[in-house]
Amino acid sequence: MMITDQQGNVLSGATAEASGLFDQALAAFNIYRGDPVGLLDRAIEAAPCFAMAHILKAHLLGLATEPEATKEAQAIIGTVKSLHLSEREASHVATLDLLVEGEWTAAATALDRHNADHPHDIVALQSGHLMDFYRANARSLRDRIARVLPKWSADMPGYSILLGMHAFGLEETGDYGRAEDAGRRALDLQPLDCWAHHAVAHVMEMQGRAEDGIDWMIAREPHWSGDDNFFKVHNWWHRSLCHLDLGQADEVLALYDGPIRQDRSLVALDMVDASALLWRLHLSGHDVGDRWQELATAWDSHADGRTYPFNDWHAVMAYLGAGRSGEVDRIVSAHRKRAATSEAAGWGSRTALPLVEGFTAFWRGDYETAAGLLHGARFIANSFGGSHAQRDIIDWTLAEATVRGGLTAMAEAIANERLALKPHSPVNRSFLSRAAANASPDREAA
Repeated sequence: MMITDQQGNVLSGATAEASGLFDQALAAFNIYRGDPVGLLDRAIEAAPCFAMAHILKAHLLGLATEPEATKEAQAIIGTVKSLHLSEREASHVATLDLLVEGEWTAAATALDRHNADHPHDIVALQSGHLMDFYRANARSLRDRIARVLPKWSADMPGYSILLGMHAFGLEETGDYGRAEDAGRRALDLQPLDCWAHHAVAHVMEMQGRAEDGIDWMIAREPHWSGDDNFFKVHNWWHRSLCHLDLGQADEVLALYDGPIRQDRSLVALDMVDASALLWRLHLSGHDVGDRWQELATAWDSHADGRTYPFNDWHAVMAYLGAGRSGEVDRIVSAHRKRAATSEAAGWGSRTALPLVEGFTAFWRGDYETAAGLLHGARFIANSFGGSHAQRDIIDWTLAEATVRGGLTAMAEAIANERLALKPHSPVNRSFLSRAAANASPDREAA
């Protein structure tokens, strides 16, 4: 008898025991909760030739954007190639080969074709969705899921997970009403779905609904803040952004010292959030003390100038804060010297370098240079890395540089641009009022 997963896909080399462990691991991955890698290791121990158990583990490690995890994923791919594989499983392996070589778009596109043939392969759908996230492709975040949703029904295991992913894609393409509806529907079906919860949090962030965002996070906190929740720090970060927009810096610092950084996490996603939060506090005029030093040390094991340039840029924020200019120079040099032999390498030279140099100029008080670099870099940044909410740190730094540098006309233009999107944001209003204050002596003289 052929053994299948819960969506009906055949599992080569599986046993009944191993497939049960695989189903648990996949469910853990779907809601970013528990220990999917530990469950997959048990499945592989029970059935060493179980191809999809190896393949899912390679996806998890390849998507971690961490140097050691990428090496481990490469080793797993070598093992899988010696096993008996179905056409579907061989397609996964071909995609993984591209991913670990830093060819994110080629890997994501391969999974587009894969899911046309295998619309119920939720491993491919979720991995592809994360690839779209890491390469900042808003349209694909939405349309990857839209292409297969008609092939699913509400009674299929995993249907709510697709709704949550689609919610995030709708949000990133600016379809906020539909995004919030889809996210809330997903959570009605699976209240523990962190991705759906965070899709709704993104809607509130993008619409400038800071009070709603805080209420949303507090009301559902038991569902997303557990110790076994891989996404908990990112969701605490979302709550912090709401407090920051309301000028509640003490709340933000308390959250940073508490759930965001108390465990000294070495997970890249968590460190990205920590860097971005401290930088925003710095932009807001708050002294974050020696917090930079701890975070900069944590980045030392990840910021290699090659694996994922978005991480290197966030490491630079911590290195600047900690006064470790030698590490900044190391990362700049690595990206300057590296030939664009892969898509990720190209991201380093074309996208990360202007951001690193712009943020460095800002930190050193060279606001005119910072504004010049960041004004262009904010558009190319849509080629890599995270969400609109994460990349907003570029525009915020640009706005702050124009105000501090006395670039009044540009400052007013950037403030108006931000206010058109979030007219009630106190941060955005302050940009305009401070720019106007800079301008008033000149206008009086005129």
